[in-house]
Amino acid sequence: MSFSRGGFRQTLFAAAALFVAGIALSPAIVASPVLVEPIEVSVRPITRFHIGRDEERFGPLEFVGGLEMTSPSRDLGGLSAFRFLKPGSDFIGVADTGFWFFGTVIHDADKRPAGIQNFRMQPMVDGSGQPIDEKWEVDAEGLAVKGGIATVGFERQQRVAQFSIDPDNMKAPFKQLDFLVPARELRLNRGFETVTHANPNGQHQGGLVVVSEKSLDKSGNIYAAIIDGPHKGVFTVKRNGDFDITDGAFLPDGDLLLLERSFSMAGGVKMRLRRIYGESVEKGAVADGPVLMEADMGYQIDNMEGLDAWTRDDGALMVSLISDDNHSILQRNLYLEFVLHED
Repeated sequence: MSFSRGGFRQTLFAAAALFVAGIALSPAIVASPVLVEPIEVSVRPITRFHIGRDEERFGPLEFVGGLEMTSPSRDLGGLSAFRFLKPGSDFIGVADTGFWFFGTVIHDADKRPAGIQNFRMQPMVDGSGQPIDEKWEVDAEGLAVKGGIATVGFERQQRVAQFSIDPDNMKAPFKQLDFLVPARELRLNRGFETVTHANPNGQHQGGLVVVSEKSLDKSGNIYAAIIDGPHKGVFTVKRNGDFDITDGAFLPDGDLLLLERSFSMAGGVKMRLRRIYGESVEKGAVADGPVLMEADMGYQIDNMEGLDAWTRDDGALMVSLISDDNHSILQRNLYLEFVLHED
């Protein structure tokens, strides 16, 4: 889900109203004659997650560090989802303005994120190789990566499509997948924000799982589906409070970690991490699990949209998050990193 650029430049009230409306009007999708654009990214280190406090543990999550990213390029922004191609290092991502992005996270000697290198973007293209300039056709929100294939969930023109990964020349999709959830049940701007592969050794044997942002069934639960693997079928995720789902990734033990977001005029933006029990992710079930962490504007968060889980070289289970600034001067592109303790 994305929000308007224009209103943010006027007043905070207008920004809030457009945030709720879920409208995006970004000129960043205008095609460039150079398909792959290297982008200079400057960073400001974030050393404290809870603003003004030194605490590092937030339930089972330990804050490692973060980066606030800025660039002279108008294309940087709208970052909706990302996945590491190399654990904690090289990554691929999609922006809801219809761009692919690639880069590398650099860490210092203390294993804290220190910079972003080799960042570049390229527009999504049609079958003839031409950039697609209609926002509603390329509102990319979810991303999974496996075996050199990127699987992307799109809103507005609801679909799940697969692409061959080539950082120098991303082409049109070679396949569209049946996402099983009846199309009439998907809300226009509340489609598949989570696209992720299940645990390869678990019950779904690495199959694709998709979870919508806020497409609700008659019981108020969130539509989701296992769209390939040995146990294909539709399920739902229990909606907990006023939070919507923006991304997710399976953990090594088979549980599904979900990133969630809420917004209100009074409370502003909030984010939450919820651990969904892996055994509840099955056809016909209502999946649920505990909240691990919740943060509001007293913490270093923004419109948190993307999540990936990975294992550090010392064996630590890591969770990385990114935000979508909606190309607004009032929002930020953030990268945050946590250790998820299992004790």
